Amino acid sequence: MPDIEGLVNDFVAKLSKRKVEGSQATSRLTAELLRSVVSLQRLPPTNPAAVLIEAVRGIGVKLVAANPVELAVGNIVRRVLHIIREEDLSLLTSKTGDLDLSAASDDERTIDQDYDPTQSAAAAAAAAKSFIRPPSLHALLENMPDKAVPSNIYTSSSGGDSEEKSKADKLARTRKLKHDVIEAINMLIEDIDTCHELIAEQAVEHIHQNEVILTLGSSRTAFEFFCAAKEKKRSFRVVVAEGAPRYQGHALAKELVSRGLQTTVVTDSAVFAMISRVNMVIVGVHAVMANGGVIAPVGMNMVALAAQKHAVPFVVVAGIHKLCPSYPHNPEVCLNDMRSPAELLEFGRLFRVDSGAPLQVVNPGFDYVAPELVSLLITDIGGHNPSYMYRLISDYYSADDFDLQRRIHK
Repeated sequence: MPDIEGLVNDFVAKLSKRKVEGSQATSRLTAELLRSVVSLQRLPPTNPAAVLIEAVRGIGVKLVAANPVELAVGNIVRRVLHIIREEDLSLLTSKTGDLDLSAASDDERTIDQDYDPTQSAAAAAAAAKSFIRPPSLHALLENMPDKAVPSNIYTSSSGGDSEEKSKADKLARTRKLKHDVIEAINMLIEDIDTCHELIAEQAVEHIHQNEVILTLGSSRTAFEFFCAAKEKKRSFRVVVAEGAPRYQGHALAKELVSRGLQTTVVTDSAVFAMISRVNMVIVGVHAVMANGGVIAPVGMNMVALAAQKHAVPFVVVAGIHKLCPSYPHNPEVCLNDMRSPAELLEFGRLFRVDSGAPLQVVNPGFDYVAPELVSLLITDIGGHNPSYMYRLISDYYSADDFDLQRRIHK
């Protein structure tokens, strides 16, 4: 059976070497890893949730440091921490409720014993008579024990039984906590797998007949969104900005054409010229920040500004696992990724430059789009205004886990 450290190191190596990229892939693999960690982690009978939280938090710090660009990794770590806290609170609440119910049933049983409405008048009179008549000397002598029994004989036995029962209860609670956390992580993985379908089900509410939709780059979420509207017999055209320098829009355009959608490819520089003919902009993003802003492929801010200039709705489709509880100005947030200059200019051309001045090539991978430019965020749990993100964050994350390194340093 693989150990926890080996599993973590393997995944850290994949993240740092960029063998795993993309929000959905990294989210799912992170959830699967943390599920294995919870399953293999040995927990003490006392305060198991705190031990499990610290173990997951420590692993989360390593995963985030391996590739800070993949914000979805930190999101899943925080989601799992929130799950542990919620399941521990649920067990504690149920235990308290059981104690209250047992105490209430004991009180009711005492009342029932004191008063029996079915008791006959003769029985009541006999009971009263026996209560009034004092016991005889012969009865007292017969009921007297032969020799005194020390009171501490049964005390020690009952105390040992109580300690064993308490220990067994704690072990059972620890096993129940681990089982419930694993089940909740399984549900989280299922949500990640089905987020595209859940978002696509809402397409018919937003895409109407004979509309022109603009998108940029390649996004599986946006692709499934368009295909779902096509399946509902909606006729519309998709204008795809090519997304230089990686030209992911070309791949998206081919997939859309293969599904029978009317598709037009334009250069990124032609977006402003085309935006006046567009009814709506629908794009996929890399991450959704706590203030409602989004981190998206490079060139997206230009598209958002053009849409705002012409009063065209700018709609973002993203799974809830992309929701990050951090703000763009937080120091731990990596807003951009400087990619290889070879995507813009081949290395051979660089060497043929005769000028003595050095040539610098900057190739950022992402853009930040402010929340003021976003009209609507469509997630797998519905459509929301960017200002509503704080409410979703409070539902899916705990405030103690926003900064993963805070407890580590203490």
